[in-house]
This record gives sequence, structure tokens and C-alpha cells, in this order.
Amino acid sequence: MTSKSRPSTISVYLYIPNIIGYIRVLLNCYAFAICFTNKELFSVLYFISFVCDALDGWFARKFNQVSTFGAVLDMVTDRISTACLLVILSQVYRLSFVFLSLLALDIASHWLQMYSTFLVGKSNHKDVKDSTSWLFKLYYGNRMFMGYCCVACEVLYITLFLLAKDSEKMMDVLLGTAKQSIVYSALLAVLLFGWATKQLVNVIQMKTAADLCVLYDINKKHNA
Repeated sequence: MTSKSRPSTISVYLYIPNIIGYIRVLLNCYAFAICFTNKELFSVLYFISFVCDALDGWFARKFNQVSTFGAVLDMVTDRISTACLLVILSQVYRLSFVFLSLLALDIASHWLQMYSTFLVGKSNHKDVKDSTSWLFKLYYGNRMFMGYCCVACEVLYITLFLLAKDSEKMMDVLLGTAKQSIVYSALLAVLLFGWATKQLVNVIQMKTAADLCVLYDINKKHNA
């Protein structure tokens, strides 16, 4: 009876979705290196890297190349990219605390979610079917809805960066843009709604993951 061949360590590193992940890292490195000298090119490269985030998942499912390493690489790249952009925004707008708080929420919620996922024995941090929050289940259960929220969030940050001036108030930029035309107002409303929804999901995610960690400790002590 022949045993099923196992992929080597090198082959996993060379999975198509993981190669896309490496390309995303390189794109972001170059993008942030030129962010203050060429805002437009930075925005294009950053958004291309963001779009590749959807492509790697599609290739992973298409070619049966789903891997834990790929999932971690994907999340780390996402979190570091967003974190760097939020740090930059905290330097060009007066309310730096707002952007740094968003950075902390993003990192904390996703780290807790990933940790609690492995703690309870799940293979995917997007497996939230047992959650009591309908919004949380909708976010991870509907790819279109999650995609909208993520795109709205990243496009809003990119837009704020493109419109930024030294030490300018963020509200002045948003209101000034909205007053230019009703089209801009509508687009801004769509972006803000998606952004706000994603932040709410982050809060729910952090609380849900923390509850799982606490429940794990309780069960561990009870079974000891």
C-alpha cells in the first residue's frame, strides 16, 4: 500500500498564494519607501498589494494550496501594511491619537482572534459559526460584505493620505471634500459606513476572542 506523498517544506513556501504574499511584501516595502516623495505611486502600489490579498485566497482554494503558513503570512502582511499607513496618517493629521488607537484595535483584535482560533482547535480564524453576534457572522460568512468593509477602510485611509496637508485637521479634510459635490459626499458616506462597520467588527472580534481565552482557562481548571 503506497503512502500519500507529503509536500516538502520548500514546496509549501513556493505555493502560488504564498508567492503572491511575498510580492505583496515587496510592493509594500517599495511603496512606503516612496510614500512622501510620490503619493500617487504609493497609493497605486498599496492598493495593488491590497487587491492581491483577495487573489492569494482564491489561488489557495483553486489549487488546493491552503496552508497555515500562508494564512499567517496573509494576516501579518495585512496588519503591518495597515499599521504603517495608520502611523503615517498619525504624523500628517493633528488627531494622531485617533489613528494610533485604530492601529491598536486592529492589531489586538486580529491577534486575539488568531490565538483563540488555535487555542480551541479551529483551523481557520474566519470560522465564527458559533458566534452569538449576527454582524460578526455576517462579516466572516459573506465574502462580498467583508470585501466591501475592507475596501472601504483601506480606500478611506489612502484618500486621507492623498488629501493630507501638514498638521491639518482630519474633519476639515473630510468636510471640505464632501462639500465639493454630491458625488463626493455619497462616496465618502459609503467609505465611512464600511470603515465604521469594520471597526465595530474589530471590537466584537476582540471581545469574542477574549471570551474564548477565558473560557479555555475555566475549562482547563475545571478538568484539572
